[in-house]
Amino acid sequence: MTEPSVRAAPGNDLPPPRVRLAALDTLWFQVAGTVCNLACNHCFISCSPTNRTHEMMSLAEVEGYLVEAVELGVKEYYFTGGEPFLNPAMEAILEATLAVGPANVLTNGLLLDSERCARLRALQDASEYSLDLRVSLDGFDAASNDPIRGEGSFERVLNGVRNLLAAGLNPVLTVTEVHGVSGTEAGKAKFFDLLRGLGADKPRLKVLPVFQIGSEAERGGAYESWQKLRAGEVADDGWEHLQCSSCRMVTDRGVWVCPILVNEPEGKMGETLSDTLGSYPLEHPACWTCHVYGVSCKT
Repeated sequence: MTEPSVRAAPGNDLPPPRVRLAALDTLWFQVAGTVCNLACNHCFISCSPTNRTHEMMSLAEVEGYLVEAVELGVKEYYFTGGEPFLNPAMEAILEATLAVGPANVLTNGLLLDSERCARLRALQDASEYSLDLRVSLDGFDAASNDPIRGEGSFERVLNGVRNLLAAGLNPVLTVTEVHGVSGTEAGKAKFFDLLRGLGADKPRLKVLPVFQIGSEAERGGAYESWQKLRAGEVADDGWEHLQCSSCRMVTDRGVWVCPILVNEPEGKMGETLSDTLGSYPLEHPACWTCHVYGVSCKT
């Protein structure tokens, strides 16, 4: 079993707090690596058409981890990137996953044409497990979204959402608080109205804070020195509210602690899932965001 080394905070002999893996319930796959058909200027792992830090995963690679995951009792699976549907094996990967558990895909929606959405609906119908899709958007209109996600992306995202709804798949719209209003009650109401206007009878929305790493560090500023968990700090109810107490992230380069730190070298814990069942030091500033804002990447 591999555990990351402990590094004491400067001027403090105490190690950083550690979170134990209570149970490996959720397994993530960086299935498209860091390759994306967008280059959003708030992306915390700086995905883009040219970022090859992590490469796409093959069906065989995913299947190997699925076997180990089933043995370890994993309950659900998430797929992200980059853009997952850039991976030519993505639909075969979903079919293999839906044979063993529920699957969730985080997508920018640009490759969701009507034919693909019909195939995704067929995959869901053929499985006893659920298939859920989350589509990212960062504004109520093109004027607020496109400066973040790219010119013309707003209309293309809406078209993907329409195609999902037409196929009978009700996606979760995922927005970040890159615009402060997005997380307010008024902001949420506007996103719900947007979804209803596209045909969603039961609109679903997930709001996430921004993480001040990757491209977002350049756009909005990096973490300040005070924005981190301190050596010796103990949460009132322990650390099991953090998603890293119940998840791991797989890429073509091994297994990382969580989806947020996949581009941080210190986030890697091992090569197999069994390597990563130990505790993890909460010393990255992004751990502070998860703690303070109660962040979970899960739907």
